[in-house]
Order: sequence, then C-alpha cells, then structure tokens
Amino acid sequence: MKFTAHPQLWKNFRLARRRCIAVIAAACILAAIPAFAEPSKPRAGEPPVRIEIRAQPITAFDNRDESKRRFGMLEFRGGLQLTSPYKELGGISAIRIAPDGAHFIALSDQGRWLRGRIVYAGSSPVGIADAVMAPLLDSNGKPLAARGWYDTESIAEDGGTLYVGIERVNRIVKFDYGKHGLSARAEPVPVPPGIKTLPYNLGLESLVVVPKGMPLAGALIAVSERGLDPSGDIKGFLLGGPSPGEFSVTRTDEFDISDAAITGGDLLLLERRFSFARGLGIRIRSVALTSLRPGALVDGPILFQADFGQQVDNMEGLSVHRTPSGDIVLTMISDDNFSAVQRTLLLQFTLIGE
Repeated sequence: MKFTAHPQLWKNFRLARRRCIAVIAAACILAAIPAFAEPSKPRAGEPPVRIEIRAQPITAFDNRDESKRRFGMLEFRGGLQLTSPYKELGGISAIRIAPDGAHFIALSDQGRWLRGRIVYAGSSPVGIADAVMAPLLDSNGKPLAARGWYDTESIAEDGGTLYVGIERVNRIVKFDYGKHGLSARAEPVPVPPGIKTLPYNLGLESLVVVPKGMPLAGALIAVSERGLDPSGDIKGFLLGGPSPGEFSVTRTDEFDISDAAITGGDLLLLERRFSFARGLGIRIRSVALTSLRPGALVDGPILFQADFGQQVDNMEGLSVHRTPSGDIVLTMISDDNFSAVQRTLLLQFTLIGE
C-alpha cells in the first residue's frame, strides 16, 4: 500500500527530524569535549594574585549586520572577549561596576573574587587592567569553598558592604569590603525559610540593595533563578527594608533569571533561556520598584533581547552605572563554565529612550 503524506505533515516531519539530528549531533559534540576544564578550589592560605587578562575588543554586536547599534531600548557601546593564562579566570557569575565606570568587583562560581579596572578608548571598553583574583574567605579566614559554599552567584553592594548569594546551599553572606578589601571575612546573613527551600542549582541567582531615596530603600532584593511558586512563577524575596516578604516574578517563554540591577525606580532583570530546539536567548526586563511588595506578582516590559545571531554567551552578570554626561550604562558579563566552547564576554550598552 502506497502512503502519501499530507504536505504539511511531511513538512512537520522533516522539521522534527532535523531538530532530532541537531540534538544528537550537539550531544555527541558535548560528550566529546569536557564540559568543564575543572578549576581548582581555593586553598587555605592562598593569597590574592595579580593576573593578566587579555581582552579582544568586540566592535559589532550583531553578527548579521555589523552596522546595527540599537537593540530594543539599548545602544551598543562595545565589548570585550576575555582570556587569561591564569586558569582560574572563568565562571564569572556577577559583577558590580563602581560609579567611575572603570573599577569593578566580580566573582566566579568557584568562590573567587575578581577585582580590576576597565580601560576605555572614548566610550568603548578596550582592556582590563590591575586584575587581581583571591578566594572568598569564611569567618575563620579559610576559603569559603572549603566548606562547600563555592557556588557564589550574586553580589549586592551597600556602601562598603558586599552581600554574596551562594546558590546550591541557598545562603547569603556579607563582607566588610570597604574596610578589609579582598581579605574581608564572610558573616552569615539570616534568610527566611523560603530561601532555604529553593531547588538545588536553581536557587539564589540575583541580589541587589535598594539605595536611599528610592521605594523600598534599604531592602535587600533576592531573586531565584528558577525557584517556582505553585503557579509556576519565579520566587523573589524582600529582606529588611520597610516591607519584608516574598513576591513572584511572572515567568514567560521559559526564561530564567540570572541577575538584577537597579536604575531609577526600576529593577532590571537579566534573563536567560537555553534549549537545543530554540538555542540561546538573552533578555532584560524592567519591573517597577513600587510594584514589589509581599504577595505581589510582578511583571514589566522587555527592554532588550538577543540570541546567537548576536555576540552573546551565557550572560550571568548585570551592573548599572551613570557616566558624567548622564548616560545610563548597562554592563553584562558571561559565565563560560570553564568550557572550551564558551567565552567570557563583557558587553556594554547605553539605556536610551523611545
């Protein structure tokens, strides 16, 4: 018996077959390449070390149209692809840029600080100088990673105090960085039960302190990567401040949250999605601070979206600063997972109006 498929069914079959082949091929490639060039865990007594960071400028963000500068509500300023002979550089999961737009503090998900200075040519980043890496220390002065608290994924800054979120154990610690710098020791911060029960490896991914003069001033906002409430939305928490409690962020299109920053009266959420069928997706969503309150379900407009057609990777860190001329600059950084097929990218954009 001869079978003749309907044209649309045949088209759907061919599409499904191509996707299946792509998944199998990708799985074979990933199986052939070690997923991690496993870095060493920080050792007791390991001192801060100056490192060389090599920076290859990225002058065009769109791979298909190098002249394109605007992407949604953002305008591309420039970027860097970062490499180093120092094997511990990688896994960068969070960054905070100082008000001068140059000095920064970042951390890896292996329990190490990265401190340095962005070098500019005009408004475009062209290099990294004065780079130093050091282990995060526990209250006894030993590497925080030695107790299994190494998956450090988020930083919040409040004056000279740095708060760090540790994902797999769902803990928050703080450091008197202003006084002790990279030698500061961790002090545990009490967290509500909802944070302690977040899922393994999908927990605390974003921390940000609301500055004085803004709604919720003084609150520490903590947002999970994909800790879901009963409705399938992403859990967030308000620690301290005028109205502590739990809220949710509407989850759409299978995006998870990888970092957060504040500008004006808005909370900016850096979001990420990856699947073999759909590839990589990156976006930034804006949520009004005034909408955050216990029990609230919050949402907001999408300011920016990108995929593999642009110069992106596993973007995990987001920071905001304002230039002397008044430009609001967003800096993103990627976590290369210490993988041979991924990159550490630092990208900068100007937030623009309509």
